[in-house]
Amino acid sequence: MRARARGGQAKADKGRKFFIITGISGAGKSQALKAFEDLGFFCVDNLPISLLDQFAAQVYQARKLSRVALGMDIREGRWLAGLPGILKRFKTKGIDHRIIFLEAADPTVIQRFSETRHRHPLGRKLSDAIREERNRLLPLREIADKVIDTTTMTLGELKETLSETLGLTRTREMTLSVVSFGYKYGLPMDADIVMDVRFLPNPNYVGRLRRLTGLYPGVQRYILAEAQAKRFLDDYLEFILKLLPFYVREGKSYLTIAVGCTGGRHRSVFITHYLAKRLRRSGHPIQEFHRDIHRAG
Repeated sequence: MRARARGGQAKADKGRKFFIITGISGAGKSQALKAFEDLGFFCVDNLPISLLDQFAAQVYQARKLSRVALGMDIREGRWLAGLPGILKRFKTKGIDHRIIFLEAADPTVIQRFSETRHRHPLGRKLSDAIREERNRLLPLREIADKVIDTTTMTLGELKETLSETLGLTRTREMTLSVVSFGYKYGLPMDADIVMDVRFLPNPNYVGRLRRLTGLYPGVQRYILAEAQAKRFLDDYLEFILKLLPFYVREGKSYLTIAVGCTGGRHRSVFITHYLAKRLRRSGHPIQEFHRDIHRAG
């Protein structure tokens, strides 16, 4: 029993992801933490270093906290000098962690501060503050597992770089929702992509099918009886699969694909169900909804 328990704990620890995000002020740490949050991480910004040992111990005891990201930077003040030593102790304690260091060229950092009108944490002439900050953070940079230069990066590119660093495929981390609806009841407010399928054969005009929904095989066979329906399904699925990487590149965390017919009961329901099933086979996490399926008439 004990051997199995230790093996199970080792397997659980192996699945944990504990990241420390640090770097130069203005290099994008806040955006990086937001990207981690979008990827399902529990994020804490500017945790006092004196609490780091205790926090890490809690993380490794809590089963639900398997993915954690901490933002730590020059705001820690004089305590920052002790951070490399604490992280070295983590290794001796078996606390697996990764350090990501963000930096950017001085002109870029200065421009970002001027655009946001924020004061540098060191509170002195900006060029001098940046130079001093680089000197203080040098020990952290030297032990970083990954250094990312954000000088020319867009927010989407930063998210993509982080996801690659994490060993994640962001396309599969992006939450996809496919929803059917009836145009007579209005468009879904959160729809990103809308497809009108009212050109397909309408089962509502077939007496034996009118009271059924697009989830029933008989309704599906009726729609697919026309060759244009099958061609449309194949073409639209291919179109969606080609689009997804572009939404990912722009940092999209949630995408809603809406499919509409007149009443939202037959055609749109079938197409939505078909899309959801095929997208799941491609490895995407899918949420399937049928907004108007139970509306009368």
